[in-house]
Amino acid sequence: MEVEKIELRIVEIPYVHPFETSFGREDKNQEIIARVKSGDLEGYGECVALDKPYYSYETVQTEWHILQDFVIPEIKGKEFTAPEDIQKIFKRIRGHPMAKAGIEEAIWDLFAKNKNISLSRFLGGINTKSKIDSGVSIGIDTLDILLHNINTRWDEGYKRIKIKIKPGWDVDVVKRIRKEFGDIPLMVDANAAYTLDDIDILKGLDSYSLMMIEQPLSHDDLYDHAQLQNQLETPVCLDESIKSVKDAKMALDLGSCRIINIKHGRVGGLLQSKKIHDLCLEKNIPIWAGGMLEFGVGRAINIALASLEGFCLPNDISATDRYYEEDITEPFHLNADGTITVPDKPGIGVEVNEDRLEKYTIKKKWYFT
Repeated sequence: MEVEKIELRIVEIPYVHPFETSFGREDKNQEIIARVKSGDLEGYGECVALDKPYYSYETVQTEWHILQDFVIPEIKGKEFTAPEDIQKIFKRIRGHPMAKAGIEEAIWDLFAKNKNISLSRFLGGINTKSKIDSGVSIGIDTLDILLHNINTRWDEGYKRIKIKIKPGWDVDVVKRIRKEFGDIPLMVDANAAYTLDDIDILKGLDSYSLMMIEQPLSHDDLYDHAQLQNQLETPVCLDESIKSVKDAKMALDLGSCRIINIKHGRVGGLLQSKKIHDLCLEKNIPIWAGGMLEFGVGRAINIALASLEGFCLPNDISATDRYYEEDITEPFHLNADGTITVPDKPGIGVEVNEDRLEKYTIKKKWYFT
């Protein structure tokens, strides 16, 4: 199969409510949507870097640069026999996993559509799930608003509540949540806001039966996380620190964590995500799919990934209306049992609404035309 055209778009959509983490407070999301065309087929991917270099060094602008100046020129005229073939193009480009993931996932979507099967089935065969367990992530706010938001999301049926924490907004907040809501499935996410100097604070969270503490220490650390996990009863879950299969192997060998969060953008796409999934499945390590507040394209890809058998914990994949009043695809809904249905149509399984895509586009360019 030859990719005949590629389109990049920067799309910006406001959140329903501002979302605050230890990185800061945001009121809108900006992503690159990649579209690849071959004959009558179109494949879509979503590059999930933020517009600021807070979660990782990548940004929307660096993604555009890497795709336009290095990846796309190498695709022109190439024949692909499988989605994995694009790894040959990526080999010379160091880093930039989110840029690579967006275009790689568009290729996966294209091939799944060509085979007339869902992306979920294309990734996992007959062992995929038809519904995935959905958790919800709740940002930092006033305590009253946080408790109200937890009550609302729990009543909606989400299977797990995650709250963002940072120094000064941690143990007392968790204590109050437990007082108000009892033993609901609860986890915290620090987004690398702490150091080992804060170990007494983190050990203080052991008293509250948390499912996990996500990424408490530095984004590029495995060693200190091993020291921390050795002193905590609560499982550490690594997010930002796991950028590759090698990182996952090292983290498990060192004892840096007991749970891993897989984000397809963070690790460089679906092929690498599946390899980490397979490693964790073999070693009986719990995993779940993390989210970057994606639009409908990225959310569909997340759902397909989370349908693989190793994803055994509720995922950070919420209904569309949790974040957006309007999206570039049809919305995803939370089922009454706290799940989201895995699309079974070919490819990512949802249609991109061209009018809405155009409405929210702030920059676009076609290549090979």
